[in-house]
Amino acid sequence: MYTDNNDTICAPATVPGTGAISVIRVSGEKALEIADKVVTCKTPGTVSSAKGYTIKFGTVSAADGSPIDEVLVGIFRAPHSYTGENSVEISCHASKYIVQQIMLLLMNAGARAAEPGEFTRRAFLNGKMDLAQAEAVADLIAAQSEGAHRIAYSQMKGGFSSELKEMRSQLLDIVALMELELDFSEEDVEFADRSQLNALLDKVTGHISSLIDSFRLGNAIKNGVPVAIAGATNTGKSTLLNALLGEDRAIVSNIHGTTRDTIEGTMNIDGVLFRFIDTAGIRETDEAIEKIGIERTFRKISEADIILGMADASRTPEQLEEELNDLLPKIDYGRQKLVLLLNKCDVVTEENIRNKIVLIKNLFVLYVDNKANSDITEKTTVHFPISDASLRENSGIYTITCGKARADIIPVSAKSQFGIPALKSRIASLQKDRPADADTTLITNLRHVEALSKANEALARVKSGLAAGIPTDLAAQDIREAIYHIGSITGTISEDEVLGVIFGRFCIGK
Repeated sequence: MYTDNNDTICAPATVPGTGAISVIRVSGEKALEIADKVVTCKTPGTVSSAKGYTIKFGTVSAADGSPIDEVLVGIFRAPHSYTGENSVEISCHASKYIVQQIMLLLMNAGARAAEPGEFTRRAFLNGKMDLAQAEAVADLIAAQSEGAHRIAYSQMKGGFSSELKEMRSQLLDIVALMELELDFSEEDVEFADRSQLNALLDKVTGHISSLIDSFRLGNAIKNGVPVAIAGATNTGKSTLLNALLGEDRAIVSNIHGTTRDTIEGTMNIDGVLFRFIDTAGIRETDEAIEKIGIERTFRKISEADIILGMADASRTPEQLEEELNDLLPKIDYGRQKLVLLLNKCDVVTEENIRNKIVLIKNLFVLYVDNKANSDITEKTTVHFPISDASLRENSGIYTITCGKARADIIPVSAKSQFGIPALKSRIASLQKDRPADADTTLITNLRHVEALSKANEALARVKSGLAAGIPTDLAAQDIREAIYHIGSITGTISEDEVLGVIFGRFCIGK
């Protein structure tokens, strides 16, 4: 890939045939000259003689002179273009045939077809953006929700990069002073104040740790907040998934164990993308494949941010308690949001529903309090006395609170859609409780998390080493390693192989 960055490259920047207009990008030293060979301007002058930020109207003809299309050509002169090079954007009608013919003419005139991400790679190499900003371009294109768009746009404009540059600059200042100490080692002088260095290390490692911790939320917003639909067999989980998505995604049957694997679907609610996961019903079984499905259910429950626990309102209190005993211990009440859905409420009386709600409340409190079962899972991390518990109702949603732990109970009928609008509203409000405002920097890229983790490990070695009185040159080496890892995010330090992997994710015309 990218055999010669001096080539002039061309590629469609839009998908042919999906709209009225297609755009073909051309970038490189000879972009304007090549455009003149392909486009005959209908207004005085040529493309290569036009000023930057202007548009020329012209025609594109085949080699035999037959017309192909009338086009508009946008002119961008270096360095004032996306890539920092001379560039043109040819707007033509969105016919696959027209786009193909113009591409062939451009290549015959001296351009070559661009590789995936090559335009943005050139923007990076020409200093138009750093590596983190370049990666954000791909995220911005792929954004499917308001939240994902906001994060990607902020990173593309350099918000995340500026934080990294500030941390890197502070560490560079310190390591420079430490290097100076080595030059005067015989005089036994200390240029880098150790107390200030420790304070800076605490500040930088704290900042890095908060960025690393933000990855769970940032990744959820980018790829969809994971919502696991879990419960016993035949409680209506698949019916609920279909009701939420508005399509028959999952098979619905009254046969127990119909769902053997997880089924996923995404939905945008109030600008946030949610990834709903229908799971296999939880029950005791000797069937090998169903057992695997149930194991996957427990894994999806542990990975989810929001749990929709399904319970069948038509079942006896004893059956309901037994089913919830299989689900409630699996929830991490300190991290996850729990919404318990009392399904099939259209076939039972209101009194029956009220009694079931009280039963669910008591079970929830017992599990959170960690007193009901001696073998309760270690994932239950919040412990509060039962006397702190309360149950209140608001617009058909019952909220249980037990200290800082809480859960919602919503009577629904997935089959008739009763309660589904209230459920969607509640799911959206749960995500809005998260710290994802415009001023919060969230990490969405696994490469960034890995680099920050390595930087933090290096700085931790510096701090422990200083406490142990290690030589200055060893501490300086660990700081340089942290600087390297932070710089690898923005591309201050990079390798061709890393760049190839990153830009290979882009579409051809980007």
